[in-house]
Amino acid sequence: MNETWYGDRIVVKMGDLTAQEVDAIVNAANSSLMGGGGVDGMIHRFGGSIIKDECRHIREHRYPDGLPTGKAVITTAGELPARYVIHTVGPVWQDGKHHEPELLRDCYLNSLKLAAEEGLKTVAFPAISTGIFGYPPEKAASVALQAALDFLGDDETLERVEFVLYGELAYRTFIDNARK
Repeated sequence: MNETWYGDRIVVKMGDLTAQEVDAIVNAANSSLMGGGGVDGMIHRFGGSIIKDECRHIREHRYPDGLPTGKAVITTAGELPARYVIHTVGPVWQDGKHHEPELLRDCYLNSLKLAAEEGLKTVAFPAISTGIFGYPPEKAASVALQAALDFLGDDETLERVEFVLYGELAYRTFIDNARK
């Protein structure tokens, strides 16, 4: 199942983010950058120790207090089929009145900006913050798609942005709510 928008530059599909053969996958990380549950844990597990080593270096030299919400950093992808992993920390959902939409938008835009700065052509995202961080998937979908559309409208570097959703429910929720 795939759906494309914006001249095929945006692809929404169901699948396993860690299996994507793209220039970079985006990790919905926690601020420690040391791995965790969900997508974050899978990326660290399947990518191998080099990702954790590079994240440790970033923590020691750039973000000793942890990566702030909405910011993005890049590491190699270790054993994953992608070349790089862009790590970003999404907002924890409270009630939508604590800047959650702006912070989530920052996650997407800062990740895309970093990818473009690195000369990457293809990037794959999960549904950032919709797991343990509790962001309602139907609200996250419109933020994610609008951020991608806004970025691609001004950027010629990136050829394709993928949203890779795990399971049919996540896929349908994204598709049904992305354009709202």
